[in-house]
This record gives sequence, structure tokens and C-alpha cells, in this order.
Amino acid sequence: MANDPALSLNDFLTAVPPQGRLIGLDLGTKTIGLALSDLGRGIASPMETIRRKKFTIDAEYLLGLCAKHEVGGMVLGLPLNMDGSEGPRAQATRAFSRNLAQKTDLPVTYWDERLSTAAVTRTLLEADSSRAKRADAVDKMAAAYILQGFLDRLGHMGLDE
Repeated sequence: MANDPALSLNDFLTAVPPQGRLIGLDLGTKTIGLALSDLGRGIASPMETIRRKKFTIDAEYLLGLCAKHEVGGMVLGLPLNMDGSEGPRAQATRAFSRNLAQKTDLPVTYWDERLSTAAVTRTLLEADSSRAKRADAVDKMAAAYILQGFLDRLGHMGLDE
């Protein structure tokens, strides 16, 4: 997409430091789920859920967390439609990325997040989580699911290419 600052996978890997944490984001209309990788980029852990306020406030808080945890790059879940096309939520994610790029030099890439929330919700249901606990956990767990998928892909690079 024109003017989209998000990088391809290979460009992202060139732009981020060879080691260090990555942060995963599951952008919703009311919340942003966050997950953080370990330093070796093998495991994604749910971090927290931000209740969205205004973009500037949300971005400042997010970038503060990135600085605190020495994050080297961001992985944004891109909510594609099941047929691979982009709808309003994907466009909103791209707009968030464009706006964020004006506030930071941290490299950003997208990761297909189709079915991430459904998978996490199913897991929580299987664990017999209450509705209230599910609501609190689903966004940050979806962010971890997105980031883990990205980390797993990194772990397999070179093996299948």
C-alpha cells in the first residue's frame, strides 16, 4: 500500500537488531492487546491490554512500554478477511501504523491475524474461563498468538526456503 511504513518480513529483519524483544499488537476498536517476546525471540508472552483513549495518548503509552522493555520492533496483527482481502479493520490497522511511524523509528511489520481471536477464545472456553476473565484476557492473548506465529515463522526461516 502506498505510504504504508510497515516493512516486508525481510526488510523488517534487516531493520531490527539481531537480538532483543519484539512487541506484538492486536488492535481492536476499544482495546489494544500487547504481547512481548523474550530476548531470544522464541516465546511470546501476553503483556497487557490498553483501553483505547485517543491515538496520541495510546501511542505515547505504547512507545513508553517499548522503551522500558527495550523493544526492537513491532508486529501488528493485520485483520484480513477470510478470502485474504482487506476490510475496514485492516485499513484502520494500516492507518494506525502510518500515524505511529510519525512518532517513532521502530520498525513495524504486519502478521496475518485471521482467526487469532477465535483460537484464543476457544482455548479459554476449553479452560472453562469465566466470561469476565475471558474478556480481560482475550486481547493480550490474541496479541501473544499473533506474535508467536511471527516468532515461529522466524524460527523456521532458512529451514524451508
